[in-house]
Amino acid sequence: MSELSKRILILGGGFGGLYTALRLDEFSWSNSHKPEIILVDKSDRFLFSPLLYELVTGEMQSWEIAPPFDELLANTNIRFHHGCVSDLNISDSLVHLDNQETLSYDKLVIALGGQTPLDFVPGAKEYAIPFRTLQDAYHLGQKLKELEQSNSEKIRVVVVGGGYSGVELACKLADRLGERGRIRIVELGEDILNSSPPHNRNAAKKALEERLVWIDLETKIEEITADTVSLLYKGQVDTIPADLVLWTVGTKVSDFIKSLPLPQNRAGKLVTNSFLQAENHPNIYILGDIADCRDKNGQQVPATAQVALQQADYCAWNLWASIMERPMLPFQYQGLGEMMTLGVDNATVNSLGLKLDGTLAYLTRRLLYLYRFPTLKHRLAVGFNWLTQPIMELLLD
Repeated sequence: MSELSKRILILGGGFGGLYTALRLDEFSWSNSHKPEIILVDKSDRFLFSPLLYELVTGEMQSWEIAPPFDELLANTNIRFHHGCVSDLNISDSLVHLDNQETLSYDKLVIALGGQTPLDFVPGAKEYAIPFRTLQDAYHLGQKLKELEQSNSEKIRVVVVGGGYSGVELACKLADRLGERGRIRIVELGEDILNSSPPHNRNAAKKALEERLVWIDLETKIEEITADTVSLLYKGQVDTIPADLVLWTVGTKVSDFIKSLPLPQNRAGKLVTNSFLQAENHPNIYILGDIADCRDKNGQQVPATAQVALQQADYCAWNLWASIMERPMLPFQYQGLGEMMTLGVDNATVNSLGLKLDGTLAYLTRRLLYLYRFPTLKHRLAVGFNWLTQPIMELLLD
């Protein structure tokens, strides 16, 4: 690394962090300005989270949606460090990892992602399973196997939350468990998918009705035990049996993020300007779930994978521009619509003028996500597997 080159340190290998790193690696740099790019994550694998639901039904394999960082970054100039951030010294531009390693930086990207809050309801932390990480999916898979191998006539599942994650998860579980499953969605609001377009909401309701999934609206979870859930509806509490409780509600920032000496909102999210820089700290960029971000039009952007992907492009450009002394670009969020999986071989798509349901939507969703996979090599490997898998299954039958 030359004396004039910079070190860009990226904390978090999700959509915001990984895609920022990959985009930076594609830019043209002068020899004297080419930066050292380091990506840090507590996991050794990237997770393409919108396809996590496909693990529940075995439609996809973990290597397809969670490739190792070493594999993804093999043909790049990006260095990967496997470790958890334990401290950030902003005054000295140093990041400390839990393995005693210390990394300096000239430019810092914080894209550590959010967490699922399980501390609002008694028993949630002990008995509810979140569905955000690969480990969560493995935990759920193991629990489902145990229940499927048990002597129970019915498998009773309560999904907390009627948002996208709750609906998608309920449909996948209903298809996996079939007639043996008794799936219930518990939603605090007046309807499921409150912020979704009517097309997607109607398709979801139809899919849930066909799968006999119960929906409890305007209902609050009061308590969770090892085998029950207590529900509060219109002042009355009803305790029902439950073999499995899945928690899909909410996102919170970690205590580490809240401890940083950077401007925050009431929820602890880090406040950025329109260039995605932390307020009053131009060398620090904030992306994804932990960012309180407004685009150049003052629009508050949601905490979604779609937003993180778009932020990554702008963040990479602004990092490049700040080093190469070029104009930076204020972030402009563009809503590209929504896609939802609604069971095996079923989905709904409302994106870029398309409104599709059923198998065609399922295929469209898969192809669009395949295009979004982080590297060409991984896209080709997964795409080839999708093409050949039906043939192999036919030959083995």
